[in-house]
Amino acid sequence: MINKPKGTYDLYGKDAKVFLYLEDVIKTLMDSYNYEYIKTPVFEQSNLFHRGVGPSSDIIRKETYDFIDRGDRNMTLRPEGTASIVRSYIENKFYANNISPQKFWYIDKMYRYERPQKGRLREFFQFGCEAFDSDSPMLDAEIISIPVSLLERLGITNIKVRINSLGDEQTRKSYKEALVNYLNEKIDDLCSDCKDRFTKNPLRILDCKIDKDSPIIKNAPKITDYLTDSSKEHFDEVLEYLNDLEINYEVDPYIIRGLDYYTDTVFEIEATINDESMIICGGGRYDKLVEDLEGPQTKAIGFAVGIERIMSIIDTLKLDEDIPKNELDTFVVPLTKQANHFALSLNQALRLVGLSSELDYKQRSIKSCFKQAELLNAKFIILIGEDEIKNDYVTIKNLSTKEEKQLKNHEILEYLFEQLDSDEEHCCSCHNKDHKHEN
Repeated sequence: MINKPKGTYDLYGKDAKVFLYLEDVIKTLMDSYNYEYIKTPVFEQSNLFHRGVGPSSDIIRKETYDFIDRGDRNMTLRPEGTASIVRSYIENKFYANNISPQKFWYIDKMYRYERPQKGRLREFFQFGCEAFDSDSPMLDAEIISIPVSLLERLGITNIKVRINSLGDEQTRKSYKEALVNYLNEKIDDLCSDCKDRFTKNPLRILDCKIDKDSPIIKNAPKITDYLTDSSKEHFDEVLEYLNDLEINYEVDPYIIRGLDYYTDTVFEIEATINDESMIICGGGRYDKLVEDLEGPQTKAIGFAVGIERIMSIIDTLKLDEDIPKNELDTFVVPLTKQANHFALSLNQALRLVGLSSELDYKQRSIKSCFKQAELLNAKFIILIGEDEIKNDYVTIKNLSTKEEKQLKNHEILEYLFEQLDSDEEHCCSCHNKDHKHEN
């Protein structure tokens, strides 16, 4: 038997409903924030990620899916969303538009070759936002507020925003010198990856998953002590705006993120579920990346959220119980072979006027058809037998009230719309009453 590749999964059933629900919530949220949807290719030229993400990052060094295509070109499956969107921003000359800042959102598959574990897969979905052409601290606060708002809308409340500033070039130059001096006599006590990073990108040592709890890391100099005046002013304003938005945060001077393009503001959002913590979102400023990829000098900021991690939390907290179940308006049942032609045409007519309808294709018994209608959460079942065909009518049963009617064919649509509108008004009325009661 051929099995799915390691680190991938099939999306179906309850999980598929949760995913579609998440997509809907995200789209509604993005409309309210006025972000424009963007979709980029699943694979790009390898050089885009080597230059954009950075050759010293773990993603590029260990995790990319690289291949040579039939044109002898080096290609890479997209490991993250930002570099591709920056490439699109430059290639399509979005910077020439009069609208500023330019703001985009995406939800797409990413690929990283890493050891599969809970919350980490080789093929996975990310939801993210990227905003270009503004260095306003207010935009930093807005970007952080988006994933916070998403989690709140989903009912995920036990979260923490951890934030830091990597400062400007002068900040990082001064800090790198201080960090190297501090680590010079201690590096042999850290892991092999840290020893490699020490010569290539010493800041990445602070992001080590192996030595993160080592006293050497915890006692390292803090980058916030080396911020230039302009970087410190920017960071302080970001924190003030987060206070304005009533977003709880914790300044963590050891957050640097795993990608080489970050500058100034960086942040992570951590959720604690049943005493277990996981990072579900990360992002920050990348004010040099557009220029590094041969675009104009452009300030930018973004984030990415792991969809599978959110889905895992929804499942653990049983938040999927609040997701509306799929409902079917009508289930059309031809009771004889002679009724098939009319049943098929009626089923299509119902769909064309906007109703959700299904047809019994298996010529089941009436009892089995009612059972099938119940499994499909159908509101009405429409029975068409010999008498119905002969006398030009159908039998319709409301599966909620158990009321049964014989209707002429020209009366079907009017009756269904009247009944469905009545049910919707009653539901909305009940909801409004409950809402008033809660207030």
